[in-house]
Formats: sequence, structure tokens, C-alpha cells
Amino acid sequence: MKPSSVFARSFSCSLAVAIAFALTAAHAVAAPQGMLELLHKHATLTSTVTDNGDLNPYAIVVAPVTAGRISAGDVLIDNFNDVTNLQGTGTTIVDYNPTTRKTTLFSKITQHDPRCPGGIGLSTAMTMLKSGWVIVGSTPSTDGTTRTKGNGCLMVLDPNGNVVDVWTGPNINDPWGNMATLDNGTTASLFISMAGFDVPGPGVRDPATGAAVIVRKAIVLRLDLTIPAGKPPAIAKQTIVASGLPQQADLDNFLFGPTGVALGPDGTVYVSDGVGNRIVKIPDAVTRTTSAGPGDTLTSAGLLKNPLSLIMLPNGHLLTCNGLNGQAVEIDPATGKQIYAQWLDVDQAQQPPGNGDLFGIAVKPDGSGLYYVEDDTNALVEVTQ
Repeated sequence: MKPSSVFARSFSCSLAVAIAFALTAAHAVAAPQGMLELLHKHATLTSTVTDNGDLNPYAIVVAPVTAGRISAGDVLIDNFNDVTNLQGTGTTIVDYNPTTRKTTLFSKITQHDPRCPGGIGLSTAMTMLKSGWVIVGSTPSTDGTTRTKGNGCLMVLDPNGNVVDVWTGPNINDPWGNMATLDNGTTASLFISMAGFDVPGPGVRDPATGAAVIVRKAIVLRLDLTIPAGKPPAIAKQTIVASGLPQQADLDNFLFGPTGVALGPDGTVYVSDGVGNRIVKIPDAVTRTTSAGPGDTLTSAGLLKNPLSLIMLPNGHLLTCNGLNGQAVEIDPATGKQIYAQWLDVDQAQQPPGNGDLFGIAVKPDGSGLYYVEDDTNALVEVTQ
């Protein structure tokens, strides 16, 4: 064999290996790092506006079981505003059935229930237990601002939408954020942010900054429940697992405060701190007996723009919706790395696009996608691959 032929073969082989390596490396770089970047198809499923005109959808809960008027997999959405578009005055929960594609009114609660301080304004604090009971929070107002807000309450509804119990007390002050739920059937633990302690009206300004004053009194409350067979759940124990979180009145958004609450498999609770523009972590939240204070920062700034709702994804990552633009952001809780952001709402009527339009978000039961609400169109939307 001629030397030139040996060289040519060697060069060709090296070139082939180099190309294969480059293609493999490119494929590795391009491989998805999370769930959000795989989801591209957005479809509007239903309007969330009710017959009485309630609007501004907040909470999203996917039913874990069939009970009463609810079928497993149904999507429950509540409304924060009434027909006059005043925040803190909505009283309705709608039920969307993905199989029949029908939307029905699940519950319409009396606006001025005397058992709930300040009345009814359904917030993002909502869950459904395996036993069929629905628990929802009220963060009420009479003029649409925190100037007239009440302390609110937590209401227990049966699976037919009837209020059967109301929980109040010194630790319950404007249940605000989506609940994280650890449900064992006969017992459960709820993790709920309370963001109303001593929050004034939006006209009260900080003389140093000119902005609405920041009050560092918000908490994350763990409610340990007992659930007797055939009877509504009852609070067995209350524990403040985080405290000193910032809360702030806002004319357009009612208030900023800790909104999203998500529970990790190791018992860590993650909380979105909108005022601080960060995600915090609270270790041992399931078992701890004392407050972890304002928590430790997991990640901040970057892609985050006033993070609101917060959930765990099937891959173990966190997902939050921004309040100040129309993006959702996926985060690795093991490292705090902000992996990916996707525009869920690109409404150009707001600047930045989608500003103030996102709130509740939930994973579909089969893990194939997400449900979220768009406040600008009062709609439930699905995003899939």
C-alpha cells in the first residue's frame, strides 16, 4: 500500500470520528434540560367568566378524585373579581371537564358571609383533598384595594360546592398563595402563604423610596388536618414555618407577597417571594416546629420578574409564572439554576407583553402538559408538546 493511501485512510477515519463527535456534542447541547421547553402547543379551553359576571381567574386545581359533582381530572378555577372588576370580590368557582369539554358552575359563595372577616374574594389558595373536600381562601375587599381589605378566611366546601365550615384565627390573614398539599387520606398538611398582616392601602408610601410601603410580616402557615370518615376536615395543629416575608400593597395587582408554595419530595417547601424577586426554600417544612424566618434564597433575579404561582413538575423541577411579564420560568431546585423561560402570554396591550396576565398554573394528570389561566382574556389555557 502506498504511504499516501495510508494517510488518506487515516485522515478520513479521523475526520469521520471528528464529525461524529461534533454531532454528538451538538445533540447533547440541544437536548432539552427540562419540561417547559418541550411544550409548544397552546389551546384555549374555556372562558372562566360566570353567569353573574365574575372574572379574573386565579387558582387552578386539578381534581385528584371523583366526588359529588366533580370528576377526577376536572379543573377547578376560582375568580378574584366580580362583575364590576373590583379585586377581592369574586365568589365563584367553575369546573372544566376535559373529557366533555363542558364548563359548569361548581360553587357560588355568599358575598357577605359573616363568618369570613371582610367577606368573600376568592384567592389563589385552593386545593382539593383525596376525601373530596375542597378548601379555598378568601382575601376580601370592598373597593378593590387593600385599603378596605378584611382578614379573610379559609372555607371548606363539600364536593357539591356547599360551604360546610369556615376557618379563621390570628394566623389566618389574607390567604394569598397557591397551597401545597400533603394528603394521606385521613390526614393532610396544607402549606399556605398569608400576606395581609398590617398591609395598608396602596396610597401609603415609603418616604425614602416613594413606593408603597413594604411590610415584612407575611408567613407560610402549615395546617395539619384530621379528616374523619364522612366528616369535613378539622385543624389539628397550626405551625408557622416561615415568617418575616415581604408584602406590599399594589393598586393594579391588589398586593405583592409570597404567592407560590410548592412541596418537594424531601419535605422542603419552596416559596415565591414576589417583592424580593426570588424563590426561597424552607427545609424540613413538614416536620419543623419553629419558623425558618424568611427562608434561604434558592434563586433570584435573572429570568424572574415578580414570581407568582409555584408548582413542582413531574421531573422534579420548579415552575413559576412571572407577574411582570407573560413568561413562565423552570428552575432546578437542586442547584437553583434557572433553566428555561417560555412566553405563555404575549399580549401586546401590556408592557412588557403579558404583564399581570398570568397567575394560576397546574400540571395535567398524565404529566403531558400544563393548564394555566390568562387574566386578560379570562380563559383557561392548555399547553402541550
